[in-house]
Amino acid sequence: MLKASGIYKAYDSLQILKGIDLEVNAGEVISIVGSSGAGKTTLLQILGTLDQPDKGLIEIDGVNPFSLSAKKLSAFRNQSIGFIFQFHQLLPEFTALENVMLPALIKGTSQSDAQKEALRLLDLIGLKERAQHKPNELSGGEQQRVAVCRSLINQPKVIFADEPSGNLDSQNSTELHNLFFQLRDEFKQTFVIVTHNESLANMADRKLVMRDGLIVS
Repeated sequence: MLKASGIYKAYDSLQILKGIDLEVNAGEVISIVGSSGAGKTTLLQILGTLDQPDKGLIEIDGVNPFSLSAKKLSAFRNQSIGFIFQFHQLLPEFTALENVMLPALIKGTSQSDAQKEALRLLDLIGLKERAQHKPNELSGGEQQRVAVCRSLINQPKVIFADEPSGNLDSQNSTELHNLFFQLRDEFKQTFVIVTHNESLANMADRKLVMRDGLIVS
């Protein structure tokens, strides 16, 4: 599903990534751990096409996204990649339902079909009754689960999560972690998760450890 070969990235004279090789299979949950400054988030941003490597090759389901035009890359990212961030990044002026629908509407899905799928996903995670609530009316755990639904609505090839439970208490963290594996089991969804949470890291099919810009184990 995902292949990265010889990924290097520097900012000015600071070398962040020093030759990353990585393969992720469809339906696999991968965790990436390491101390702050190891390069985890930089790697995740490059894998998710939010940043470009200085050198190296990335393929997602056989496509080299950085060979695409800016317009086609944007469409590819919208349709093939999902994102979950530490701070849910929901738009405060929109309801939970509208936040989930947004990527589908950007893709060109009709409003009725987008709404139907968004409601199905919210129902799946037990939040259908909260669909008309705005983010400030939801708990932190509920907000993050809405963000998970948003990442799923276009049925992406892979979901990248950056510290997804970093802003949650232990109960909500556990519920979120279990949700990832429920989605993997039900939909064969692929996840690449950067986390400092050892419990989540150890639940993954594989745990990759980064140090000084390299995957060391």
